[in-house]
Amino acid sequence: MTEMLRAVRGMNDILPSESERWECLEDILRSWLRSYGYRGTRTPIVEQTGLFQRAIGNATDIVEKEMYSFEDALNGEHLSLRPEATAATVRMAIEHNLLYPGAQRLYYIGPMFRHERPQKGRYRQFHQVGVETFGFSGPDIDAELLLMCRRLWNDLELDNIRLELNSLGSLPERHMHRQALTEYFEKYKSALDQDSVRRLRTNPLRILDSKNPEMQTLICEAPRLIDFLGQESLQHFDNVQSILTASGVSYQVNPRLVRGLDYYNLTVFEWVTDKLGAQGTVCGGGRYDGLFEQLGGKPTPACGWAMGMERLLALIAETRPIAPSNRPDVYLMSQGDEARRFAFVVGEKLRDGGVKVVQHCGEGNFKSQMRKADSSGAVVAVIIGSEEVLTRQATIKPLRTPAEQLRVPLDAVAQFVTKQINGF
Repeated sequence: MTEMLRAVRGMNDILPSESERWECLEDILRSWLRSYGYRGTRTPIVEQTGLFQRAIGNATDIVEKEMYSFEDALNGEHLSLRPEATAATVRMAIEHNLLYPGAQRLYYIGPMFRHERPQKGRYRQFHQVGVETFGFSGPDIDAELLLMCRRLWNDLELDNIRLELNSLGSLPERHMHRQALTEYFEKYKSALDQDSVRRLRTNPLRILDSKNPEMQTLICEAPRLIDFLGQESLQHFDNVQSILTASGVSYQVNPRLVRGLDYYNLTVFEWVTDKLGAQGTVCGGGRYDGLFEQLGGKPTPACGWAMGMERLLALIAETRPIAPSNRPDVYLMSQGDEARRFAFVVGEKLRDGGVKVVQHCGEGNFKSQMRKADSSGAVVAVIIGSEEVLTRQATIKPLRTPAEQLRVPLDAVAQFVTKQINGF
């Protein structure tokens, strides 16, 4: 017997009932994003590996351990499945001169890939909705990104997400802090775990993000980045906070919040919850003003965030399940070859009028077809038999009201059915 093939571990099938929930959420997200003036983009799933090495940083866990990378057998290019979309969106903006007409507000929805240990809320193929803003240098766009998230939580009736903020300052300020961190942790090197010892040589700021409970006291007493910030960085951070306060957004300044990617500067933030266990970050992002230059473009201020779709859906299921309506308006039945052919004509007439139609395919008498019509959830059944073919009419049978069935001319069938549906 041939062995059954299965999906790759950590890359999940989304079945029809679950896919309907995804589509419903995506519709909500696109409408919300457009209400703030954001426009959709799509970048390739595969990019040059060097893009992520330059943007994310060689010393990050993503580049060191988690990317799906390979060599193209045809031309020897080093390619990777995208582990995140910010670098690709910046690359796209540079390559196509997107900022020529002015500053841009962009969004994307799509799959990302990281070779992590699969667990609830963390998969090897996962999906993100994200926004990227290019050309806005002030704290107002940072605040807009946070206010729009607050609106989404309200729209989805999610009241268990809190905002944490920090500032990473400028590159020179981070260098001073990094030196202080290195000197501090070197004194306590024997107390560091294996990952932190490695990060001490490559990116000591990431030690602050460690979840190892045995290191928390040591981390809490480490030098704080905010103490190394100059007046300009502090003013930017203060202005972001003042807008949030004026708009009634609750937040907490978390000096240990560093994010996992090297390209961030100034404002960084996470929306977190206690409802999803260890995978508590629902949305994260911040400002990355140096990334355009890093990837060969002109100096361009930039800010954005990304949100995990799987985690958002899980959080919604905890509080307010999305219940998309996949019910058809009409179940279209027929019997006999001529009736079946005419039923296709009737079905297209109905769809021309904006009616959702499921047409019976296969054999079965009218009694068995009526059972399927009833179980489909349709509001009405449209019946085509030999009499209907001769008279170019369709019989309409209400399924959810006691009204009698009627025969309606073909040209009037969509209008008549629409009234039946709207009256239900």
